[in-house]
Amino acid sequence: MRRIVPFLAGVLLVLASGNAVAQTDEQAAAEVIALAKAQWAAEMANQPTATVMKDVADEYTEFNPDFPTRIDGKAVNSRIGEAFSDDPARTVAAEMANAKVQVYGDVAILSYNYIGLVRDADGNVETSLAKSTRVYVRKDGSWKLVHANFAPVGDDD
Repeated sequence: MRRIVPFLAGVLLVLASGNAVAQTDEQAAAEVIALAKAQWAAEMANQPTATVMKDVADEYTEFNPDFPTRIDGKAVNSRIGEAFSDDPARTVAAEMANAKVQVYGDVAILSYNYIGLVRDADGNVETSLAKSTRVYVRKDGSWKLVHANFAPVGDDD
């Protein structure tokens, strides 16, 4: 009996710590998904670029179908965003399908299918589809977006 009680206590401690990790991962997942959706909401509300990019790290990098090379740095990405701020085409709806978050300590990888609707200057609405990955790092207690890859959905996908 003397050996069983400490053994059982150890097993319970291991089980409890595993549950705590799962809850932390679920919380992290909810937080990074909320950050992506908040960024979309700021873009749709035509907020200033600084507001749209507030949770993006200075060393942010991005791949997207509009440019043939990686975009390096929050400052460069912000300048590009500002250049498009006068574009009359606006995203009017954005949804995240098949979201999956993988958490590795202070790193969270969010992958999902993006489903959006864009209204042009003439009022025509078109779909905007992408296969998306965002990488977040927890810095000073908050999540920062450090990399994103927005791949187009082609005819053969």
